[in-house]
Amino acid sequence: MKIEELNAKITKCRKCRLWKSRTNVVLGEGNLNARIMLVAQAPGENEDREAKMFIGPSGKVLDELLKNAGVKREQIYMTNLIKCFLPKYRKPKKDEIEACSEYLDMEIEIINPEIIVPLGYYATKHIFKKYGIEMVDMPYGKLFLSEKKIYPLHHPASLLYNNDIKKEMIKHYSKLKIFLHECKWFPVCPMHYFYDKGMLDKKWIEFYCKGDWESCIRYQMEENGIAHPDNMLPDGSIDKNLTE
Repeated sequence: MKIEELNAKITKCRKCRLWKSRTNVVLGEGNLNARIMLVAQAPGENEDREAKMFIGPSGKVLDELLKNAGVKREQIYMTNLIKCFLPKYRKPKKDEIEACSEYLDMEIEIINPEIIVPLGYYATKHIFKKYGIEMVDMPYGKLFLSEKKIYPLHHPASLLYNNDIKKEMIKHYSKLKIFLHECKWFPVCPMHYFYDKGMLDKKWIEFYCKGDWESCIRYQMEENGIAHPDNMLPDGSIDKNLTE
């Protein structure tokens, strides 16, 4: 299915009660070839009126966070767990999530992002459940490995009610720029060689080389011109089994 076909289907949706109170269905938007997909909870009043993602107060916060991170909207894809406005900004109900999440599942299949970034509690809860990740607490700013890489973040609206977490959110959102591409050293990195030879677990490649490469000790040493052995893993430990 193409995104145009899916969007046509979503626009006509009447699978739950929300179609009666919506002004517009708010469709996903952005780069169809994006490595990063942001998944928010549901559109607000402004978004419902204009049928656009993140154009209200939380949109201004998101734009500020993205600008600080060095990321442009056109570099990512954005969508919602719930495509229709939730009256009085109430919490989504179980049957609404079940009905609408089918569309999200199809969006993920079409866009095929490298990293899914759920924003807030309900989006994170759904994505974790979908990919079999146990949700013990709100793990914002941590990268999780599953069939997809998952990086939960506070919803931008959080800053409208609690400015105390601004510094933390800026730090967490700054990782989005890292996720826009894999490590520049990956093509010539010994980790790439060892993985191709079947000597290295894929998790090292996915978490570091194609994920949070900024936190890789090898990358940091390479950038600072510090010599390091070929069998040093991204976390700085030495694997004596890795030899030419």
